Amino acid sequence: MSSVVKAGSKLSQRRKSDIKWGYFFILPQLFGVLAFVLFPLVYVLVLSLLEWDGLSRATFVGLSNYTTELAGSEFRNALSNTVYYTVMVVPTSVVLSLIAALALNKLRLKNFFRVIYFAPVVTSAVAAGVVWLWIYNPDFGLINAYLQNWFGIKGPQWLLDPKWVMPSIAIMSIWLSMGFYIVIFLAGLQGIPATYIEAAKIDGANRFQRFWYVTLPLLSPTTFFVFIIAIINSFQVFDQAFILTAEGGPADSAVTMVYYLRDLAFVDFVYGRSAAVAVILFAIILALTLLQFRVQRRWVHYE
Repeated sequence: MSSVVKAGSKLSQRRKSDIKWGYFFILPQLFGVLAFVLFPLVYVLVLSLLEWDGLSRATFVGLSNYTTELAGSEFRNALSNTVYYTVMVVPTSVVLSLIAALALNKLRLKNFFRVIYFAPVVTSAVAAGVVWLWIYNPDFGLINAYLQNWFGIKGPQWLLDPKWVMPSIAIMSIWLSMGFYIVIFLAGLQGIPATYIEAAKIDGANRFQRFWYVTLPLLSPTTFFVFIIAIINSFQVFDQAFILTAEGGPADSAVTMVYYLRDLAFVDFVYGRSAAVAVILFAIILALTLLQFRVQRRWVHYE
């Protein structure tokens, strides 16, 4: 009996020691979360209730920053541009990435093409923006040259026409992000057991039926993940709009939420209002993410 008690006490001590060492090893990560995530989040919430230009004394104004922004035309323009951009980018990039992943999954050189498609993801946004500025040039740009030479069509003023600015940014963004989504879809496709496909073939299902009733349902968790990441990234778009346009484009047609937030903070120096916009953007992304988690029960199928 005493030996059992001693063994139990040794096990308990070892477990306490493991717990202590566990806390010791996660301490740097915990400090990082507190210093770079939780503290900034709390600070932004507090700052959104203040009126402050960075130099003078901060003044408590309550929720007036929120009411000012929600009632302002500039905020509504930035929100509508961001929603418009999201509607264009998210479905298109997800569908094209899925199609590309399905095609690459059948190739022998899939790893080579995976690297090729992933290259834009790791490319500097500034470098990519310079290239796309040349592509979109209305006089000697690549797209307008092809449209004129091949189809006899005069191309639009891509970054000078308010109607075409946001679609231009969306096209560049789809090109930049597709590689990441393709890699995710390829991983999901390779994780589907071949036995399900073989069973569907034996039952007489054609290629489309196998995709629609077998592959797509089994790929739904991956698709759900890609949708969440794509929506979060689309609401945080800034680099493309900032690089391709000057001062938000003609008639502020390229001013997104983050672009507008940046102007408030670092151009107008109204930190309270910029913090309020940041909190509103966080609330929108959080609400959309929670909504997707609620809706995913209807179409996401786990094994």
